[in-house]
This record gives sequence, C-alpha cells and structure tokens, in this order.
Amino acid sequence: MIIRYERPYSHAAHWARGLARIAFAIFVLSLLAHRFGPLTTPHFLALASLSGIFALAGVLLAAIGLTRLWQVAAVGGIASLSALAYAAPPLGFFGFGAVQYLMRPKIYDVTTDTVTPPPWIKAPAAEKNWLARNPTVTPQDREAQIAAYPGLTGRRYDGALDRVFQGVRKVVGETRIATTAELGVENARADLGDLAVQRGAGADTNGEPDVIPVPAARPSPDLDALPGRRSTDVVLQGEWRTLIVGFRFDVLIRLREEAETTFVDLRVASRYGAHDLGTGAAFAEEFLRALDAELLGIAGD
Repeated sequence: MIIRYERPYSHAAHWARGLARIAFAIFVLSLLAHRFGPLTTPHFLALASLSGIFALAGVLLAAIGLTRLWQVAAVGGIASLSALAYAAPPLGFFGFGAVQYLMRPKIYDVTTDTVTPPPWIKAPAAEKNWLARNPTVTPQDREAQIAAYPGLTGRRYDGALDRVFQGVRKVVGETRIATTAELGVENARADLGDLAVQRGAGADTNGEPDVIPVPAARPSPDLDALPGRRSTDVVLQGEWRTLIVGFRFDVLIRLREEAETTFVDLRVASRYGAHDLGTGAAFAEEFLRALDAELLGIAGD
C-alpha cells in the first residue's frame, strides 16, 4: 500500500509574492516617472512610501511562509524567496535613506563660505507640498555643517580669473550641472585686445605722441546690496540632479579675484525637504576635487 504525503499550501507565501510584486511595480514606475518624467519629488516619495508599506507586508508574509516551509514543509518556499527579491529595491531605498538621515545633520543647504554665503541669483522656487521646511538657513544650521563637514572649504588658485573660470566651466559640464543664471561673466574675459598696440597709434606725422597714457589705479571692488557678493565677482547658478533617482539640487558657484589669486566658493541646496541626507556635501566635495584636478598646478593654500 502506497502512502502519499500531501504537503500543505502556504497562503502567506502566495500573498507575500503578490504584495511584493505590487510594491516593486509601484516603486519602479514612480522612479522612472520622477527621473525622466513630470513626477515631482513629493509625489515620488509618497508613492515610494506606499511601495515600502507593501514591500514590508510582503517580507513579513514571506517570513511566515519560510517558517511554514521549515516546520511542516509547506509549499511556498519559491514564492517566499521571490517576495524577498521583489521587496529588496524599495526597502533598500528607504533603508539607505534612514541610515543617512540618522548619521547626517538635518540641514538642506551647505556652502564653503559659512560666514558670508554667496546669495542666489534667482531664489530657488518649488512646490514643497508636504515636504515643508524653514526657508531661512539659521546660524545653528551652519554650525551643524561645520561640525559634520569640517573639510568643506573654498579653493584658492594662483591663477587669473579667466583661467579659473574656464576650468569651472569645464567641470560644470562634467558634473552635469545645467546652468540657469549667470552674473558678472564679463569680469572673466581677458582684455587682451586692449593691450595690443596698433600701428601708428599714439603718434602723429611729426613723431610726437597725440595722447600720453597715464597709468590708473585698479578700482577697488564695490560691495553689492547683497552681502557675500561683489561687483567684480563671477557667479554661476545651476541645477544638478542625482544620477539614479533624480533628486534636484540648486548649485551656486562664486569666483572672486583676490591679490592675484582666484577664490572659488560653492553652495549646494536641496530643492525639497529639510534634510539632504548628506548628498549636498558629497556633491560639493566631488565638484571641488574635479576642479582641483582640472586646475592642477595652480592651486594655492
């Protein structure tokens, strides 16, 4: 007499795979719509949170399915493993964000000049929706930045303003910054044409000069109405997006000529939310390293 053992069926594993698939679909579609489509960051995070809830429920049910497989050899082991695989992307996304949230200071604006940060040419504007934050960066925020990122400082280069500006332009393109506004770019143009001596200029037919050139003192830089900006500064403002998710950051680059050197400062601010998860400082350091490499040999102290 043949005795056949019928394995019980785990409904928990079946539901786990279904919920995890829904979570994966919501997360991937919302990610693509945010990175390449019109979906804004607040709506993307809301949909991603929904997918995280479905994924977490799927993981819990998958754990029950694996437990039943171990205890009574219930059918559903493959379904439970599939659920864990589908739930990994949304849960990994939120897990990484949670770690950064706990390890990094709660700030959304970082700058290499914490005393007089370069002001925006055009104030960044976006619909915050449920990602509300204090629009004013407080001194406590700057102190938190200094404590968390003590190495985030400006760069001084022993080069002319026009030479450093060319390097900045190149690094802006390499780091995928879309320039949205410029100010004082004419200050970086080399006035080589003014230095050229034209044939016959300054002399008449008698061999006597028409005009005797008189050296003039270099005008001192005048401060604009906004603190942190001078009329001789070169300022570039643009938008940068993270490569995979597409989070938006506003970037401001200020070039200032000081005593035959050029000082470069940077400001990076998250477009949404009160916490940039350390991405702003990471991008600023990446940009400055690329600029150091581009201007290798003229960097000063």
